[in-house]
Amino acid sequence: MGAEQWVPDHPTVERLREAAAGCKGCELWSNATQTVFGEGSEHAKLMLVGEQPGDHEDVEGKPFVGPAGRLLDTALERAAIPRANVYVTNVVKHFKWVRRGKRRLHEKPNSQEVRACRPWLDAEVKTVQPRLVVLLGATAAQAVLGPTVRVTRQRGQIVNTPLGVQGLATVHPSSILRAPDDDSRREAMDAFVEDLRVAARYLA
Repeated sequence: MGAEQWVPDHPTVERLREAAAGCKGCELWSNATQTVFGEGSEHAKLMLVGEQPGDHEDVEGKPFVGPAGRLLDTALERAAIPRANVYVTNVVKHFKWVRRGKRRLHEKPNSQEVRACRPWLDAEVKTVQPRLVVLLGATAAQAVLGPTVRVTRQRGQIVNTPLGVQGLATVHPSSILRAPDDDSRREAMDAFVEDLRVAARYLA
């Protein structure tokens, strides 16, 4: 089972968002607060694709609004990419988590869950028609480019994708937050911004 039956014909982003709210294409919906669909300019030249919503996103219903989202905003600003001009989404639209005490901790979606949710990403790309898709982290990169992709080897490179648009793989901003000290965090952030500057050329 997957999301195909929920994807509307002749979609707009708003129609996709409304339809996705009722998606039960995998089991993740049953443990999530709500579907967290993509948002941004419907005619964006850049689409940023992450792994899945986190705890903050699950509560607020918007992608990239937690700590990783704030770091992404800072990186976009440094790369001269207005967030209002991009479309941000995830390959999986529901928060997958495991409870540790009172906290809900992120749990990586498996390949079946990613595959079940893929029709939404395909529909978003078809509707928005970006010039470049920026794949944030290994889950997003492998979901689109295949399981053998390694972000550490291919980050920052422009490649063709099965989505029919070009792609660029880079790290997920949450990985920068996990850096062990200030120096390594600063170095990781600088490298991330450089990748986004490559993507910024597609705004011209």
